[in-house]
Amino acid sequence: MHIKRSVHLTSDDSRSAPKARVAMEPDLSEILASLRVLRLPMRTLFRGIESREVALFEGPYGWGEFSPFLEYDAIESSRWLQAGIEAAFHPPVPTLRDKVSINATLPAVDDPREIVRILSWYPGARRVKIKVTEDHARNIARIEEVRRLFPSILIRLDLNGVMGVDEAVTFLEPLAGGIEYVEQPCETIEELRELKSRIDIKVAADEVIRKSEEPLSLDLSGAADLIVLKSSPLGGIRAAMAIADHFALPVVVSSALESAVGISQGLHLAASLKEEPTASGLATGVLFTHDVARHEIEDGAIEVKNLSSIDRSALDSLAVESERFSWWQDRLRESYEVLFS
Repeated sequence: MHIKRSVHLTSDDSRSAPKARVAMEPDLSEILASLRVLRLPMRTLFRGIESREVALFEGPYGWGEFSPFLEYDAIESSRWLQAGIEAAFHPPVPTLRDKVSINATLPAVDDPREIVRILSWYPGARRVKIKVTEDHARNIARIEEVRRLFPSILIRLDLNGVMGVDEAVTFLEPLAGGIEYVEQPCETIEELRELKSRIDIKVAADEVIRKSEEPLSLDLSGAADLIVLKSSPLGGIRAAMAIADHFALPVVVSSALESAVGISQGLHLAASLKEEPTASGLATGVLFTHDVARHEIEDGAIEVKNLSSIDRSALDSLAVESERFSWWQDRLRESYEVLFS
């Protein structure tokens, strides 16, 4: 191990200023030595993709994951690498609970039979997050179909910042009273603040936090009722916990469509927060046909446990071709340089 200067956000309590710490970090060669790149096929189209490429590497504390989406640049991807390094090369954060409740995740599907099929993958889930597209008529029909088929389930909407304020008001106003919250309906904090003043639906902030270069400098007052934390794109569990402490808003922990390795870190984040988060979006592993491990859902919750072993045969059967492996090696090198330059 070589000493590299890596800055992680930490906070001793919710009112203290975040501090930086310097940690022992692995040399690039130590990460590349165990690097495996896999392609995980999906059971249904999600985010417009049929499979998900992920890079995994092993350290003294287990496996870490580096799986930024393919369009992300080296700067944004470097946070994902920091999260993977934390998982593989740092002692785990102590947990406060042994189970994490989850929500179901429904892609943009319209057939009632397909809705029932997909939601059956989440036994006992009492909430569902519905992905919203640009076709509002289809969105409304999808929401109404879920209400008809599952009248007791609470509905969350994920807009991914695609709407302007007026469009969001037009879309959301008729839904008021039947939606638990809407996630990132508009792109900017200013737009979220204006929207919140015009609708009677709770607003959750996601992209404005995880895409910010300085998330602790953001002013979310009047713009968000709760925040969504994703361990991998925020730089790991400790960085995400510092954000939770800083804003002192209710938290939803969610996945970034990682493999079981990355999901394990999300579960540990949800289990480590001082205030227990509401149902987490950490059951997306069911969207894959194959993975290196499974986090089983029982009565709407997943048990928090160390991912001490993975299916090593899957490291071979799911491996990408050599050209893609080389592409991920180069990407990891670029992100490492950003992280430790």
